[in-house]
Amino acid sequence: MIDARRLRILRAVADHRTVTAAAAALYLTPSAVSQQLAALEQETGHRLVERGARGARLTAAGEILLSHANVVLAQLERAEAELAEYGAGVAGTVTVAAFATGIGLVLAPALTELARTAPGIRVRVQDAEGDASVPMVLDRQVDVAVAVEYRGAPAEDDRRLTRVPLYSEPFDAVLPVDHRLADQDQVAVADLSKDSWISPYPGNPCHDVVVLACEYAGFAPRFEHSSDDFRAVVALAGADAGVALVPRSALRGMELTGVVVRPVEGSAPTRRVFAAVRQGAEGHPLIRPVLDAMEAVAVREAGLARA
Repeated sequence: MIDARRLRILRAVADHRTVTAAAAALYLTPSAVSQQLAALEQETGHRLVERGARGARLTAAGEILLSHANVVLAQLERAEAELAEYGAGVAGTVTVAAFATGIGLVLAPALTELARTAPGIRVRVQDAEGDASVPMVLDRQVDVAVAVEYRGAPAEDDRRLTRVPLYSEPFDAVLPVDHRLADQDQVAVADLSKDSWISPYPGNPCHDVVVLACEYAGFAPRFEHSSDDFRAVVALAGADAGVALVPRSALRGMELTGVVVRPVEGSAPTRRVFAAVRQGAEGHPLIRPVLDAMEAVAVREAGLARA
């Protein structure tokens, strides 16, 4: 009989590529993870993980078991959801990881909505960059992620997750007020090829959007300054330190001293935002109202296109 808890450990090793990282995500010791993997290999009669200098990877047998593990774990999530619904007088805590703009634009208004429609649900919010929250869901550190599309993100058909599109938004060009293109109604990214650039750090999904937009325009941007705080990005542009592409919602209510903001000419780079939960958990009587509230806010109040 295969122990489902060991399947979660196998999936964590596949996700994190090392036993040490998987152990940290699961709040276990590396030796405990190794012991559980050894027990799982004994249960299945197959070697499932190979370890080397570059980390751990699944064997062919491990990949086969992982594909079934995703189905089994999703079904267990559904079972928990149905049992919770059966026992519901709906009250409990849901933990949501979201990036700062997503918190302000969608999640915080959703909390106001939930206080009225589902007062028994307590939502705990954790600030996490757009590429960090999905791994937190998969590792069961949080229940819901508000995330953005990024290179290396799980695909839309990933069997570990259920995704709810929230909104999409364009990036606008932020230029120093005396920039040579400041008087134009729109700015072509290609026309910024010789400028210095200000961007979030590599690994931040918004950095990927900027790089790809510049690649499509035929050049590699020269990054001079880096910050994951868009207020700092705008302040640097206002100090004539460079140009930037910034998600439109991040500019809302921001002090724009010393800069002009212009739409990007043509097909603007876009940030797509979605909520994600472990597959099978989308029907949980505590989680479903949170997803519904965020989706309703995104439609009613965000003023942005659906993702």
